[in-house]
Amino acid sequence: MTTNQLPISNNKSTIVVKLGGTEGVDFSAICQDAAALLKTGQRLVLVHGGSAEANALGEAVGYPPRFVTSPSGFTSRYTDRKTLEIFAMAVNGKVNTLLVEQLQTIGVNALGISGLDGQLMVAKRKAAIRIVENGKRKILRDDYTGKIQQVNADLLNTLLDAGYTPVIAPLAVSEESEALNVDADRAAAMVAAVLKADTLLLLTAVPGLLKDFPNESTLIKKISQSELESALEIAQGRMKKKVLGAGEALEGGVGQVIIADGRVENPISNALEGNGTVIE
Repeated sequence: MTTNQLPISNNKSTIVVKLGGTEGVDFSAICQDAAALLKTGQRLVLVHGGSAEANALGEAVGYPPRFVTSPSGFTSRYTDRKTLEIFAMAVNGKVNTLLVEQLQTIGVNALGISGLDGQLMVAKRKAAIRIVENGKRKILRDDYTGKIQQVNADLLNTLLDAGYTPVIAPLAVSEESEALNVDADRAAAMVAAVLKADTLLLLTAVPGLLKDFPNESTLIKKISQSELESALEIAQGRMKKKVLGAGEALEGGVGQVIIADGRVENPISNALEGNGTVIE
């Protein structure tokens, strides 16, 4: 097996690909497509989720996940310290390792890393989170989630220039050096912004943003940046975070964001051809 890649050329565009952690997303097809693009000298960074694996591990150890909804309608995983440890084991321990294994097997010199490593992603821990449960507003404390404040672009560029393909798990380090769970879509958006990526791809288990979820024939093919606020109202569940991340990426200087289907053959190439919801 060879893991050597062609030299990365700095005049090549950068693409950040976020692989959804939900069931149905074809990691193998994404890896194969990534390998083909890397052979052309394309700069790629992969950011992954792992919700399904974290949920399964939590159930297996008798500590199932708790999902909460904010007053503005965003759903997230309530992360106390035990949930954080389960999340880290599943997402950084299993998903990240097996993704790197798949890529190495097909000749990609992938390097697995979480946001903790080298302070790749520094986040501000939320002292408390506000939720709505059974129609009542509540405040939850002891939560180990955070909002990313900075990304170490120098570290990523050093890896890319050396011919590595970074594979990033959605954990960050707090200002107090604590491990934090961060949203993978918004992490990918921040990574894309600091790298001034041409494109951010958010690959998931639907064709893109649907006007009438789950009817896949209602795919919205194009959204302008000025239409993102109304798109947030249309988005359901986890799709809200993708739309929010898309806006943050564009504000950060990313050329375009595509929310696309991660279940199809050649998912990255398919998205780059404009199949999905193109936001610019």
